[in-house]
Amino acid sequence: MKLKDYKKEDLQNMGYDDLAVIILEDAGKKLKIADIFKKINNILELDPSEYEDKIGDFFELLSTDKKFIMLDKGYWDLRSKHAPKVIIDEEEESGSEIVEDDIEEPIEEDEEDIFYDADSDDDEEEDDLQDLVVVDEEEEEQSL
Repeated sequence: MKLKDYKKEDLQNMGYDDLAVIILEDAGKKLKIADIFKKINNILELDPSEYEDKIGDFFELLSTDKKFIMLDKGYWDLRSKHAPKVIIDEEEESGSEIVEDDIEEPIEEDEEDIFYDADSDDDEEEDDLQDLVVVDEEEEEQSL
């Protein structure tokens, strides 16, 4: 729907983000933030002083709203008009090439036990819970 198709009352009841969407769709091209907000000021019939007071809030609104995207040189547009470009490198995707570093060398028997400590007492099972004491809440209250 074009900007001219909306009733003035409807436009004045819309938020800045909705008006920005309509303005960008109507323009059919990217616009600078100042131009978008000037059109919003004209639609809402705001004072020039309000433009200066609210342009920062408008910038924050566009920056945080996922519907908008900031382009080069301060231009803004609707994100839906700018699909991400996906580049697929066929060489990486095939996986049929074997890189020499990917092949593991067999481990010789002498190297397998390089980190084994013969003096270790790991074979004995230790009871980590042997010092654990269970205290009943009622007994604790009585002792206080």
